[in-house]
Amino acid sequence: MATAAVLLTVVLAVVSALPTQDPVIRKLDPGPRYQHVADGEGTLHLVDMWQKASDISESARYNADSQNIYHLFTRLNPTVSQPMLLGNTGLLGLTNYDPRRRTIVLIHGWNSGTHSPFNTVLVPAFLSAEDLNVIMVDWTAGSNTINYAAAVENTRIAGEGIARFIDWLNGVTGAVATHYHIVGHSLGAHMAGIIGRNVNGNIAYLTALEPALPGFITNDHKFRANDGAYTEVIHTNAGLLGYVSDLGHVDFYPNGGTDMPGCDSAECDHARSYYYLGESLISGGFTGRRCATYVGAMTGNCVLWGNLNMGGLVPKTGRVQIKKLSSGIFYLETNAAPPFSRG
Repeated sequence: MATAAVLLTVVLAVVSALPTQDPVIRKLDPGPRYQHVADGEGTLHLVDMWQKASDISESARYNADSQNIYHLFTRLNPTVSQPMLLGNTGLLGLTNYDPRRRTIVLIHGWNSGTHSPFNTVLVPAFLSAEDLNVIMVDWTAGSNTINYAAAVENTRIAGEGIARFIDWLNGVTGAVATHYHIVGHSLGAHMAGIIGRNVNGNIAYLTALEPALPGFITNDHKFRANDGAYTEVIHTNAGLLGYVSDLGHVDFYPNGGTDMPGCDSAECDHARSYYYLGESLISGGFTGRRCATYVGAMTGNCVLWGNLNMGGLVPKTGRVQIKKLSSGIFYLETNAAPPFSRG
């Protein structure tokens, strides 16, 4: 019996010393290895939060420059998009793109796509509000994988690729970065920041809608306040699917930022951010009360002087006086159904 025990110990020691076929590179989060994450369609998936060598290999096969597709909508083609591709000036000439208009760039989240509610809500809302170039980014070649660790890595790759597309578009049309508003949801929210910090020039307006929490607690590529001239974040499921603390020049925590009236699931809460933005573009409202900290905003304990409207068409750089504020954190309450704004 003793001999058998010794033999088993030796075998286990040898096996544990052998290199694994798919070694772990890093832990994406300090939390549990397996976590539930919502995709861009609101479906929860149990995913592995440890990044392995195979995840890096999968990401290496994604080429944002050749695989991303850019769909242009304008008031001349509000329902049927016109494709745009990096470096293809001939295709660009066939579109209704006008560099004199402001340009909106929309970026969907993980395991989502062009027909996601994020896009179907915001494209008509932006075009109803103003005569714009609305560019819907299709990065499904990088986002539509059940492998969440690879999708997180592809967020950086896609963001850098979109920045190169914007630089190319500006170079051939004479458009400027100060005419851009970039809006992203979940993984796409962090990507908006990656784009902003990689574009030549200062993007005027970045909106991060419910920046993803899983994979970004310690991630160097998460959304940052200085990624654009004015950066705004809307939190609607903070601490579960969305990021908890403030990330932008201004962060809004409607209803405390976690549980939205009219929702009965975290997935619904996670999606509310783009419904609020869409309504703000058309009818305004959503007046936030200034808070000292994000903890105060999450509890509704906000007594500082100053109000600010959430969302909207134009950056609030002049009105907010960002550098003079000790904080840019705001709390507001919404209705449970449209119209969500209480004014």
